[in-house]
Amino acid sequence: MIEIIIILALILAIIFGFWTGFTDAAYATAGIVATRAVKTNQAIALSTIGSLIGMTVFGSAVAKTIGTGIITEGYASGEVIIATLIGALIFDVIFSWVYSLPISETHVLIGGLIGAGVAAGGWEIIQVGGIINKVVIPLITSPFVAILVAFSITGILIRAFRNRPASKMNRRFKRLQIVATFLFAVTDASNDAQKVMGIITMILFYYGYISEFAVPFWVIIASYVAIASGVVFGGWKIVKTMATKITRVRPYQGFASDLSSSMILGVAAFFGLPMSSTHIANGTLMGVGLTRGKKSVKWGTMRSIIWAWILSAPLAAVLGYFLYYVIIIFA
Repeated sequence: MIEIIIILALILAIIFGFWTGFTDAAYATAGIVATRAVKTNQAIALSTIGSLIGMTVFGSAVAKTIGTGIITEGYASGEVIIATLIGALIFDVIFSWVYSLPISETHVLIGGLIGAGVAAGGWEIIQVGGIINKVVIPLITSPFVAILVAFSITGILIRAFRNRPASKMNRRFKRLQIVATFLFAVTDASNDAQKVMGIITMILFYYGYISEFAVPFWVIIASYVAIASGVVFGGWKIVKTMATKITRVRPYQGFASDLSSSMILGVAAFFGLPMSSTHIANGTLMGVGLTRGKKSVKWGTMRSIIWAWILSAPLAAVLGYFLYYVIIIFA
């Protein structure tokens, strides 16, 4: 039975990685699709290659935060991980696919892990200090940081090229946007794949397959391949929401948005902050839109997205909590 639990937990971790890549195609390609800088299949190819290259750039700081900074290591059993991932996937699939909302996989994963962890060992196993410093504060502040950075970069571009012909600059920024999108894909995958790496390494460490929390090379490969495979199939319903329903995006704005996102996610991956690419991507799109005034942002869509953000972690935690008790009945 233990072997079955381990295998099921590992399979679910890979499925979660695939689903993360599936929805992340929206974040990495929304800007470039909105400006028609490349064709949709080219955008997916660009994002896929960037996702695979990401594993050669950053280490495993985010994976360590997920694996050791949320719940006490001795409680990361297969049942806890299964409850976490099933709860996260149920919530994520319903809201991101059925309702086409860009839900944060970071939120639902951490929420589910906290809920299942509390069910298994009580509130005392929750690493409150680590969660506040490396999870809660970055998740709360990241949308505002993204808005500010994107707004500033876009403003600089507008001022620097205000006397240049718009048609000529649009052609140039379409080419530059390809580079920015690639960088976004690299940093996005680096952050998200490490969350999968952290979950798998938790399982291996709990059951004694490794003697310390160090991510094996095969886990790195499997996590990035799962993310990249999801990107290939891409969540185009979510792409439509982000590319057309938040703000109208011109090439220079798409460049500024993707460049801002890649900068923030790169810093987050370096310092081990499991930051939400959903928050970052939406924040940067809002930031570039606000350079044309408040009316340029479609606030009705943003209100729906923000409510989804607010509810995702608590609801995933509740699902993880109750699913743990269901699972141990059959374990």
